[in-house]
Amino acid sequence: MSDMTLEEMKQIKKQRGYTLKMISEYTGLPILTIQKIFAGDTKKPHKRTMEALERVLLGDENIYRGKAFLRAGYMGQKYPLQGSYTAEDYFALPDEQRVELIDGVFYDMASPTISHQEIIFYFQMKIYQYISEKEKHCKVIQAPLDVQLDKDERTIVQPDLLVLCDRGKAQNGRIFGAPEFALEVLSPFTRNKDMTLKVKKYGEAGVQEYWIFDPDKRVLITYDFAKDDFLPQIHPLSDTVPLMMTGGELVIDLMPLNGILDEWEGMEESGNGEV
Repeated sequence: MSDMTLEEMKQIKKQRGYTLKMISEYTGLPILTIQKIFAGDTKKPHKRTMEALERVLLGDENIYRGKAFLRAGYMGQKYPLQGSYTAEDYFALPDEQRVELIDGVFYDMASPTISHQEIIFYFQMKIYQYISEKEKHCKVIQAPLDVQLDKDERTIVQPDLLVLCDRGKAQNGRIFGAPEFALEVLSPFTRNKDMTLKVKKYGEAGVQEYWIFDPDKRVLITYDFAKDDFLPQIHPLSDTVPLMMTGGELVIDLMPLNGILDEWEGMEESGNGEV
């Protein structure tokens, strides 16, 4: 990826008619972060922040338009129709373009860090060990895997980790409907989406349990939707946490996750969302 200057970014933004809101939707970055960069207030933006901006500004401007843009007849427009996309548009994107589709809006997904992947693997291993012995009809699956969450054409997500017990939902290489369990590991690009929008979407779609791991604050946030409970429980990494979909029989020790974070601290971007 080349190193774009601020003036080059401003020029492309102007040429394509991008608003700060549109760039925020494409990159997953907060509008305030983008505003400070374009205003020149942020002198040393994080590398991953700039990579997300460059990925959009240097990419094909039609990449987010998809077939919905063409079908709607807006060939003369300089911006895509966020909110109008469908599964057809999602599957028409290039394979290397990782996005999620939520209520017709595309959200860009950055590549995960090593610690991010190790954290997911830790939870996957613990849950797999349990279900392989006790819940053999269930499967624990790591991203990327498309989940057509609402059983419609407007939402396709990729949870970092999920548990599927209803095999009938596995259709055409993806999941059609809500898995029983979903886990997301936060990053600067997904924090807002995972902590707000996905809480609502997962709960309403029928996910029984949703866990959010925050590596920055070193906590695990859990939601037990099976009890109609949208109030989060916050667990420090000194806790042991029961997986409620197992009736609390599986209890996961969070303490080892400190070691994973400590090992990579200073060797990765801090991931705290600052710019």
